[in-house]
Amino acid sequence: MVKVANDPPLPEGDLPAAGRVGDPEPEVSGISLRLIAGLAATAHGVVRADAYRLDVSVDSTTQLRSALRDAGAGARLTHRLVLADAAALADQDGDPATLGEVVALLDTGGAAGLVVSGLSGTPLAALVAAAESTGLPLIDVPLDHIATFTTEVLSAILEHQTAILRRLEDADRALVQIVLAGGSLDDLCEQVVGFLDGAAMVTTTDGRVIARAGSQRELDHALSLECFDRTGRLLTEAEPMGPRPDGPTANRSAVRIVAGHLDHGVLMAFCSHRHLTVDDVRLLERAATVAALAITKDQAVSAVESKYRAEFLRDALAGRAGSPADAVAHASSLGWDIDRPMVVVVAETDEDDDRSTRDADEVRFLQQRFARAWTHAVAVRDARSPVMGFSREVVALIGVPAEAETEQVMRIVGEYVRVVRGDGGGGRRSFSAGVSRPITSPAGLPHAYDEALSAVTVGRQMHGDGALTHVDGLGIYRLLALIPDGADLRRFVHESLRELATDDSPEYAGLRQTLSILIDTNMNVAETARLLFFHYNTLRYRIGKLEKILGPFTTDADLRLTLALALKIHQMRGI
Repeated sequence: MVKVANDPPLPEGDLPAAGRVGDPEPEVSGISLRLIAGLAATAHGVVRADAYRLDVSVDSTTQLRSALRDAGAGARLTHRLVLADAAALADQDGDPATLGEVVALLDTGGAAGLVVSGLSGTPLAALVAAAESTGLPLIDVPLDHIATFTTEVLSAILEHQTAILRRLEDADRALVQIVLAGGSLDDLCEQVVGFLDGAAMVTTTDGRVIARAGSQRELDHALSLECFDRTGRLLTEAEPMGPRPDGPTANRSAVRIVAGHLDHGVLMAFCSHRHLTVDDVRLLERAATVAALAITKDQAVSAVESKYRAEFLRDALAGRAGSPADAVAHASSLGWDIDRPMVVVVAETDEDDDRSTRDADEVRFLQQRFARAWTHAVAVRDARSPVMGFSREVVALIGVPAEAETEQVMRIVGEYVRVVRGDGGGGRRSFSAGVSRPITSPAGLPHAYDEALSAVTVGRQMHGDGALTHVDGLGIYRLLALIPDGADLRRFVHESLRELATDDSPEYAGLRQTLSILIDTNMNVAETARLLFFHYNTLRYRIGKLEKILGPFTTDADLRLTLALALKIHQMRGI
């Protein structure tokens, strides 16, 4: 069996070995085993390895005794090159079967390769056979060249790691300088591209791209990848973070932007012409730390600015912003243009935060993210349109063409909603939105705001979650929504429709549909039968059954009006 019990400590000449139990991942990568194979060839050594195994990275060397002890304890030997001389192998009894176990244990432990020296005859043949069987790279270096070879390997590893650390330090200085100089996230992405080549992007936690840099060719290539949905949202919920193995996704890498316990987004790099290495990811992680500083700084500044913006917009929506000329001037000082035709859009998440199981901090964070999504979507298309997030809603004043018809207004607003909604992934919450009629002066803001509020509230009752509703589409529902007590409406429905107000019998839903279409067709029996695909006599039978339950609605116009209102209320949700 393999001896691991009384091995001496690691010789002083070895670099600290990575991969022991409890050890962190190495800070930087090592040199390629292919380079080490070249050094071995220079030292008149023989390399026995498959070509693909020479692409592994080596960041440290270790003696055989230490490697066996670590492997026996369950530690990984990844990126470690194991050194063994004739004496070390003799301690394993020199038995071919035992030497085969040594090689198998090293290969199972993930060792980059085994270097032997001073070995010949049966022991060497046994090692060669075992290495060929397992695929573990085996390097045989003459005894009189092993010292030089080992020194060259250690020197190459140290030089490589020193160069990588210097690169990381240079990147740290350059990235931090961007933040100190007041640079933007786009500037930070430009610097990342300078170090990594390709393209770089910063996204929110749900995948909205808020900063990018790189050549147009690289950006177009990145956006064509399957990691983006049709709206241009990065599928953050499906993208792994950190280094990636070689494969079809190895030309991109993502790291989280974290400050304290809050996740602020994702920094992602793309290279169309090469795979990103572990060292590239380390640099990306440094950049993400600096991005977190930039984001938190911007949020602190934005919080102060938002306070004044929110106060003004709240006053304008309440009619307390002074004369129209004063309101226009104040809005202009805040970077907004409200002296033009516009509509008020109110967006609310469909989740009832008052009854949510989430804690208050999470609810506040989600509402802030919802507001930022709207701010970003509007800013890209019309940077001078006011957008503010309040405790329960987001209000946006969207510019529209003069004399715009309702259909044109809804196409414009619908595009903003589509961008904010994305495909619903990345933790995005469902929301509904209401749209007012166009106004041409800030004096009309209070009334337009009331219209948008009614539209979002009643629209959700009419169409369910995710509704986008214009106030002109509410009809009679708008008046019904003015009744504050839902109990009065429910009582009216039950008194008017009687048992048809319930679903106690499977036929009641069908009878309500028949009644609704009869009223909509102004009691045209033939047209109703055609719409319902009923025989004329079948519909006559149903009408008789309805009149027996509800009364003579075919001849009583007032009763028909009552039943029509009751049916409308019955269709409203949340009553």
